[in-house]
Amino acid sequence: MHQRSKHLLSLPFLFCLILLILNDFVLKNRYHNVLTGKLSDFCGLFVFTVFWSAVFPRHKASVFIATVLLFTWWKSEYASGFVEILNKLFRVQRVVDPTDLLALAVLLPAWFYLKHDRQIRFPDSLVTRLGALFASAVTIFSFCATSQQRYIQSFEQPQYVLLRSDKTPNANLYNDLEFFKAEGLLVVRVNQLYISKPVRDDDYNKNLSIAELDREIHEWIGDSTSLIPEGETTRLTIKTTQGDDALSFNGSRLDGPFTRTKNEKVIIEGHYKMGLEDSTWTIRDSLGNRTVVHTFLSGERTNTRQFDGSKLVSNSSVNTRTDTIRNTYLHIFMLVLCTLAVVMLLIRNYRSTQPAQLSLMPVWKWLLCFILPSFIWVSHVGMRLLIQDFNQDIFETLATVIFIFITTCPLMFVIVFWVKFRKEVDILLYCLLFGLIVTIWTTCGTLMALSA
Repeated sequence: MHQRSKHLLSLPFLFCLILLILNDFVLKNRYHNVLTGKLSDFCGLFVFTVFWSAVFPRHKASVFIATVLLFTWWKSEYASGFVEILNKLFRVQRVVDPTDLLALAVLLPAWFYLKHDRQIRFPDSLVTRLGALFASAVTIFSFCATSQQRYIQSFEQPQYVLLRSDKTPNANLYNDLEFFKAEGLLVVRVNQLYISKPVRDDDYNKNLSIAELDREIHEWIGDSTSLIPEGETTRLTIKTTQGDDALSFNGSRLDGPFTRTKNEKVIIEGHYKMGLEDSTWTIRDSLGNRTVVHTFLSGERTNTRQFDGSKLVSNSSVNTRTDTIRNTYLHIFMLVLCTLAVVMLLIRNYRSTQPAQLSLMPVWKWLLCFILPSFIWVSHVGMRLLIQDFNQDIFETLATVIFIFITTCPLMFVIVFWVKFRKEVDILLYCLLFGLIVTIWTTCGTLMALSA
């Protein structure tokens, strides 16, 4: 166990492990480019081979050979059938890209690193063993969380694209599309799209998702279709299961009035501007007198009113992306003020009690160092819920827990054994302080993503 621990606690391994998790959960979403795409492959292969070589120290060569074969197969089209079967049980995202095989070059330094490891020395103690177990758990987590799930962009108002086509595609091949034929034209109804996780699931993100909707659908269906030049106006009506939709197109995009009629009653009426909702949209209940009126500005909802007959039931404003960015600046300002207030309280407690300090048994000091990071995470989650900035899935939540533990646990050792608590309330104040700092950092990241 001691020989295995030295690899899992070494700086090269921990650096690649932290960089792998940071890239998968932060960098990829904010800077989706070639560098972030390849970084996970390079770090992941290094971590994978070193970890399994530490688990099976007598089979290092087999681990490296198996890694080369499995990675090459996974990145090829031959693994597509297996990926489809796997997706029925788990959500796995994989891109067939031969250039990813360049990452196999990292196996050479990984091999030499394992071969020349005699200089690595760690004491055979309980702390070392616990640290190795924690690193192992984080490594297994990184393997499971590498392929992030896809997110679905749905549409409250219908989204259509108009193409030229002599035949109707096989609808069984496109689960998220519906096809309607009309005089040499093909009307494609888009029910939903798969997108990367949005920083906010709002109308602004929806607008980004459909910015090139006509070209994306054209490329998706194939060469049997062609786009209609912008400036060419088309008006037609199609029958759907929800009602009769009267559509207006400018080129291949919706542009102009839209109405949906059911049982000779208009249940939806609005206006599109190059695929984006514009002005006022009215949605009526076909069975009663309920009416919902949405106001849009450049595709973003700004107001929603509900009527029961002619009586106004509710009237609510909706934040646009600009409003959200302004509010995020305000949240950061308030968090900074709270942080300064906590720091002032800690300084006051330190000065008012010096040189006295809170008396704690050694075992309690050690427990506090390992337990307090969990309270810091709880305070961080509470703050993000308060400012409505918490939309993490299970993998992101676990990643946040790991990052907070890795960053705050050493700081807690410094505070407990060197700075030392002055009053019992200082324990709570330090948890609150670090929770505020983590929240400020994540909120600044959100702000950068919103402003991008």
